Amino acid sequence: MAQKIKKGDQVVVLTGRDKGKRGEVLKVLPTEAKVIVQGVALAKHHTRPSALTAGGIEQKERAIHISNVAYVDPKSEKPTRVGFKTLKDGRKVRVAKASGEVLDA
Repeated sequence: MAQKIKKGDQVVVLTGRDKGKRGEVLKVLPTEAKVIVQGVALAKHHTRPSALTAGGIEQKERAIHISNVAYVDPKSEKPTRVGFKTLKDGRKVRVAKASGEVLDA
């Protein structure tokens, strides 16, 4: 099955404490239907010092459900849904529903 949101996409958070924040998708977890977005859903993680790291408190992005993010339309810079279209040459591409713009180059 084709993915509607992929790594590297610009998305906006629709619900939760980070509502309205924009960021790039760092990782997609398709089996869990979750995504990790840069700078969104940050949690503090306490690490013990080791030979490689100094330790301390790090901020780490947590996974959020894919239904809580929307793709940012490249034309209008607003959230949009993603659909699929088959081009004349037979390629299946993602399309922004709001503007009709092809997302996969």
